Amino acid sequence: MKIFGIVGWKNSGKTYFAKKIINTLSSLNLKVASIKHAHHDFDIDKPNTDSYIHREAGSQQIIISSSQRWAKISELKNSKEKLLKDLINELDSPDVVIIEGYKNENHPKIEIIKNPLDNSTFMFKNLQNIIAIISDIEIRSFKKQQFKKNQIDEIVKYILNYKQ
Repeated sequence: MKIFGIVGWKNSGKTYFAKKIINTLSSLNLKVASIKHAHHDFDIDKPNTDSYIHREAGSQQIIISSSQRWAKISELKNSKEKLLKDLINELDSPDVVIIEGYKNENHPKIEIIKNPLDNSTFMFKNLQNIIAIISDIEIRSFKKQQFKKNQIDEIVKYILNYKQ
């Protein structure tokens, strides 16, 4: 299983690149999983649905299932957020896991450079395991792999060939 992260500042294009990379990996008939970190409260349930009503009534774990997909919602209450390794262990044997966020974890990451002209915003200076960047302007201070924003196929090849 390959595990690769996409990191960058807010509105840098993380979700756009995650989508493009996932789409390309999926087109190669690979089993792809993704994990997205949220820094805020979020809901995947909608008001007035049965599962929402169950959760609002006090159910701390809700599984909703159909012939097309299933989802498990767990209310953490006062528990700690799950660790990334525990979330990965919840996955069902994917070939590749694309992780959006979790910048302080130890997996290999590709940084999306939001503003290549402002080197004070470069995460690779302070984070571990940034092994490539995406920027339309060459960043001379970064001595590893660099990609332009339109090089999705090359990025996917790099991910697949990267030795972890």
